[in-house]
Amino acid sequence: MTVAERPVRSLTWSPEAIVIDWQDGKRSEYPSLWLRDNRPADRDAQNGQRLTDIADVPANPRIGSVNRDAARLEIAWVGETSPVSFDLTWLAMHAPGPRHTLRPEPHLWLDGAKRDARRDFAWGVPAALRVDPQARCTWLRRLVTEGIAFLEQVPSTNHAMLEALDFVGRVIDTNYGLVFDVRSVPQPENLAYSDLGLGLHTDNPYREPVPGFQALHCLVASPEGGENTFADGFAIAEHLRGSRPELFKVLTSTLVPFHYRSKNADLYAERPLIELDASGRVFAINYNNRSIAPLNVPAADLGAFYAAYRAFALELRELRYPMPVKLEAGTLVVFDNRRTLHGRTAYASARHLRHLQGCYLTRDSVLSELAVLERTQAPDRAQ
Repeated sequence: MTVAERPVRSLTWSPEAIVIDWQDGKRSEYPSLWLRDNRPADRDAQNGQRLTDIADVPANPRIGSVNRDAARLEIAWVGETSPVSFDLTWLAMHAPGPRHTLRPEPHLWLDGAKRDARRDFAWGVPAALRVDPQARCTWLRRLVTEGIAFLEQVPSTNHAMLEALDFVGRVIDTNYGLVFDVRSVPQPENLAYSDLGLGLHTDNPYREPVPGFQALHCLVASPEGGENTFADGFAIAEHLRGSRPELFKVLTSTLVPFHYRSKNADLYAERPLIELDASGRVFAINYNNRSIAPLNVPAADLGAFYAAYRAFALELRELRYPMPVKLEAGTLVVFDNRRTLHGRTAYASARHLRHLQGCYLTRDSVLSELAVLERTQAPDRAQ
């Protein structure tokens, strides 16, 4: 966003605040204390970190004068000798209020069954994306906003996914290893390592923190069964918020215990099935029926929770939500593990081998890769 795209229509001020009416009809109010706390001179010019603490800022600064030109706003405070200059573009991007967020807005897709992975989502070849920052920026932004994206022409060899993902984010090591094999084994410690079909779910809600993104790389595809499915958990949650608000309230306010135990791990965490951030937006879906521990909800509240839990489970079985994807050898899918539910159909490993490898990436590293790219490739989004 530039000043040319959002010019000032009018400006009024008092000792307590400045109010800007923009030409697009939006109004922004900047309290004097907020402005004084955000003086450009109080941040390091190289890294942007604050040089002062709130205790160093006057408790009740009063604006003494305001002047502006086409690009900047100059403010002088009573009792201070040096005026401060603010860039209007910066003010437009950082106006106080609940609508402002540095997180990219999600693009919801409720109709997964009507989606075609090849047509409707981002695809790329790692070697090409690595040398084309604009294409890489577009691919990463679609991964973050749509919750899923694909890579192809990844060698069908062990751990090849690690090199393919080096521009996406940072892979984390867990009790499953840096890379884990998804194939049928005798006496599996996790049902993912069996022939069974798996309903829509998110991974590792029993972990602190929950892995932000997941990648699955197909080394050997089964010609029969083993088809992956993906659904937009944010879209389903928002549908529930609008259609059954009483159930949505229960699902977002009841802590559910998740527990995973194996020979070498014992992991436990509590979180709601639908998690909201401080502004009330859906922040995460935590749904893994295989790892829900015995509920510690008060007996008087169990009936309401089970009714909401059952309704959510039945909602996830609706055939209109999941998008089927038949991963071929050399294809890699990356998806937001805190948003995009995934599952698979059953297959018979005795007849056909099916072998995928998976790994987890930290959420902040993926968002950071995108933010750094957008500084140069899409600076209007990186303000």
